Amino acid sequence: MSAEEGRVHRSGFACFVGRPNAGKSTLTNALVGGKIAITSSKPQTTRHAIRGLVNRDDAQLILIDTPGLHKPHTLLGERLNALVRSTWSEVDTIGMCLPANESVGEGDKFLIKELAQINQGRRNPKPIFAIATKIDLVKPDKLRDHLLAIQQAGADAGLQWQEIIPVSAVADEQVDLLADLLIGTLPEGPALYPEGQLTDEPEETLIAEIIREAALEGVRDELPHSIAVVVDEMVARPDRPKDKPLVDVRVNVYVERDSQKGIIIGKQGSRLRQIGSDSRAQIEKILGTPVFLDLHVKVAKDWQRDPKQLRKLGF
Repeated sequence: MSAEEGRVHRSGFACFVGRPNAGKSTLTNALVGGKIAITSSKPQTTRHAIRGLVNRDDAQLILIDTPGLHKPHTLLGERLNALVRSTWSEVDTIGMCLPANESVGEGDKFLIKELAQINQGRRNPKPIFAIATKIDLVKPDKLRDHLLAIQQAGADAGLQWQEIIPVSAVADEQVDLLADLLIGTLPEGPALYPEGQLTDEPEETLIAEIIREAALEGVRDELPHSIAVVVDEMVARPDRPKDKPLVDVRVNVYVERDSQKGIIIGKQGSRLRQIGSDSRAQIEKILGTPVFLDLHVKVAKDWQRDPKQLRKLGF
């Protein structure tokens, strides 16, 4: 038997958890090697458990980027928390992100206690990693203190970390090592998705997330949770020559109040044009063709609290 034939192949699922804005989405994108997750600095930005694929000769790691667990104030918030907990129970391994530029706080400790409960009574504990993210933002002595605080928080909650690993997705520090460690905990098995694929999310979902990310830039704190984006239609323009294709992408941006609609549109449409301009290049990269982006802003009153509106908007 050759070394190639005798090599073990592993495949399985991992997810990152942590407080909102802990670096989960940026880390997912760094591991996958392409942008599949929204990375706004606004908390509670991620709303879909997007799957990113890390393909290697010896493994396929399927990353699920979940929303941040938080105290819910709306029906949407309750549904996002339920999505997080169901994901935890289904994956093979979990990584908890704790940003090095912030102290290990009460929100982190609450999550660590929640994670500790996953392994209570289990004969084979689920591997749970502590990932110190954003290490490029701190000096060595602060990082050392942060790692010790992570160790102590795990001990206080009765959680035995699989490993504590410092990383920087932005500076590409120890990202490959993290991938090795996660893959090492996966079961043996064949690839579950085709080689070369980065995500199993539909193009419409990725495009909607890109537009929502652009819409979130620079807006007031109360607005992010009120924005929902739905791709209404994507069609190739029929009268174009084959060597100069153009895809019409028609998109609805929903907010909850008329005042919010004005913020998104901006003075004489300036902000909406900026959102389109910021989104277009990334959308063209996904579709592999030039696009005409047609954005409309609509009001769906209090949609976060309305079950019918949530269903319509895909939640």
